[in-house]
Parts: sequence; structure tokens; C-alpha cells
Amino acid sequence: MISGRLRQWLSLLVCVLAVILLKSEGASIGITYLQDAVAKGAVCLDGSPPAYHFDKGSGAGVDNWIVHMEGGGWCEDVPTCLSRKNTDLGSSKQMVKQFGFSGLLSGQQKSNPDFYNWNRIKVRYCDGSSFTGDAVDRANNLFFKGNSIWEFIIADLLAKGMRNAKNAILSGCSAGGLASILHCDRFRALLPASTKVKCISDAGFFLHAQDVSGGKHIEEFYGKVARLHGSVKNLPASCTSRMGARPELCFFPQYVVQTMQTPIFFVNSAYDSWQIKNILAPSAADKSKAWKSCKLDLKKCTAAQLKTIQDFRTQFLSALNRAGVVNSPSKGMFIDSCYAHCQVGKQIQWSSDSSPVVSNMKIAKAVGDWYYERSPIKKLDCPYPCNPTCPKVDSDS
Repeated sequence: MISGRLRQWLSLLVCVLAVILLKSEGASIGITYLQDAVAKGAVCLDGSPPAYHFDKGSGAGVDNWIVHMEGGGWCEDVPTCLSRKNTDLGSSKQMVKQFGFSGLLSGQQKSNPDFYNWNRIKVRYCDGSSFTGDAVDRANNLFFKGNSIWEFIIADLLAKGMRNAKNAILSGCSAGGLASILHCDRFRALLPASTKVKCISDAGFFLHAQDVSGGKHIEEFYGKVARLHGSVKNLPASCTSRMGARPELCFFPQYVVQTMQTPIFFVNSAYDSWQIKNILAPSAADKSKAWKSCKLDLKKCTAAQLKTIQDFRTQFLSALNRAGVVNSPSKGMFIDSCYAHCQVGKQIQWSSDSSPVVSNMKIAKAVGDWYYERSPIKKLDCPYPCNPTCPKVDSDS
């Protein structure tokens, strides 16, 4: 019979092993609130402090850093920003206290061999402007301070050891993927010249394109975001200086990437589910809802709709090419044909038995080979529906 004391020790051992297991899986990373940011005006939409989740590096990865920015769309006017204000996309008060890390942020060597022991940070998104805003709406008590949030968080991480980084990555998904493009060169400039700095954009290459009605929905949308948040002054000057009277067009990566200096990798679907739903066939351009079923499942598209979608892919690939992604030795890409949006943060798509494969390679291997320069990576999938390894569900985030 087990004594009471032994039972207590066994219980304690089980708890310790459970914590170690959770740690190794990145299953529960606590939140860090930057209370000091409030006095500096670096606040979420509701005025609450910004936040991130930080899993410290170990062993050979102790001087390596990944800063990954969360996605979550944008708010383009007062009503949409007010609707976000009391959610986790506008207030750190509403954010979960623990966050599971997987994919690129996983702490498991088996599933994330190149980055598992790095310092891994997930920056929470609560400003609605891809971390570009610098304005305040006192009448509605809204704070558009995305750029200040980004600057304060990066300064905080530099003070916590990132200033001594040997390797560093700025990454993000969706709106965070766009932010990783917009802030990439600035991130490089804040780190020592000796640091190997690169960026990764996951589902962040939003296309400047017409919608199915021939309208300019996404162009008008980003214009509203830029004006409301006061974003233009924080978009890359290398781009805005070339755009004349339309500096807000530098929200579109195809114009920014042309002048970028820092190496960057693009993980994107050529049939990005968010872009097809919101750029190609937004509800405002589809009053009859003819695209409703097609947007939910590409198998339900008509022949004419599929032709339009294939044309959209062609435009996307042309934009990548004109931006210099295809031919630049410092830029890499993994462009699959899955109906997906955001793929590096989910183990099922990053590195698992079910992950999409392009040219005999999964996303994790492609990103790792590119970062460590084991080989140049320019992976381009065949047109939909050719790839049987694509997940059967829409991974829209």
C-alpha cells in the first residue's frame, strides 16, 4: 500500500511531468501585459495595454528570436472599430491568459526542428491597422496606436535580450503577415548588423485587384483604414515616396516588396480563401449572392466562376513576379493551391502527416531550408484542384 507521503510525491511528479509535456508542446504559454506602454500611448483600441505570449529559448536557441504577429483583419471606420473595441481584437482585457503554440512557434523538436528552441513570441493584435496607426478619436474614445504598440513591444523584447540576437525572424499571419512585410526593414534596422534577420509573411500578400463587379473594393477599403488610423506616415517610405498622391496603396505588398532590403519568405495560397471571399468576391460586389456557395467550397463553383478564380491566381503570381519574389536570391516562397488562409501557425499544415506538399516538400522544411540557406526555395504549386495533399477543410483564420 502506498504511503500518504509517497502518494504526494507521485502526485507532484505527475504534475511536473505534465508541465514539462505542456511546455514541450507549447500548449500553454502565459500572457505578458505591457502596463508601462499605457503612459506612452501605446494602447489597444480601448486604451488597454498591449500584450504578447513569450516562450523563452533554450540550449543552442537561446540567442535566436521569432516575433510572430497575430492576424485578425482591420477596422476601416468608427462603427467597425467600436465593434472590435470590446473583443480580443481591440482590448487586452478580453484576451485569453494562456495561448497554445504550434507550427512555427511549436516547442517540439520533432515537429519544428529548425526553430523549436528559439525565443518564440506571439504578439497579440488589438489595433486593427496591421500595427501602422497613429491617431486618437477622443469623441468615440478610440485609440489608433498600432505603430506605437509595435515599437513599444520591439523595444521591450530588445531589452529582454533580443538586442543580442544571433538570429531573428519577424513573422505574422494575415493582417500580421502584412505587418511582417510593412515592418520588415525597420525590424532589421533595430538589430545589430551581425544578426541574421529575415522575415516570413504567412497569407499576408494581399492583392491589389478588382472584384467580380469590376469595382475597387479592397483599394477603397485599405484607403479608409489608412485615413482613419493615420497609417500613411508609418508605411515604408521606400514605397510611399514612389506612389505620388496615392501613398495608401503601400498597404499592398506588391508595391512594398519591390524596394525591400531584408530577406523575406512568402507562405501563401494562390487561392487564398480570405482573398477570394473579400477581395475577389466580397458581399458588396455580389448582391445576388451568386458566389455564396462557391466561396464556401470551390467544388461548388460554376465553370465561369472557376475561370475567374484561375484568372485571380494568374494576377497573384504576376504580382509576385513583378515584386521581384520569383527571381530574387534573398526572397523565398511556398505558394500552394490549397483553399487556405494562414498555414504556418497550425501543425496540421506546418509539419505533419497531413501537411500540404509542393514539389516533395512541406512548409516547415521549405522555411527552414530558406532561412538557413541550405537551398534556395521557390516552390510553386500546380493549379487547383491538382494537389491531393491539401487539407480537406478551409483553414480561413
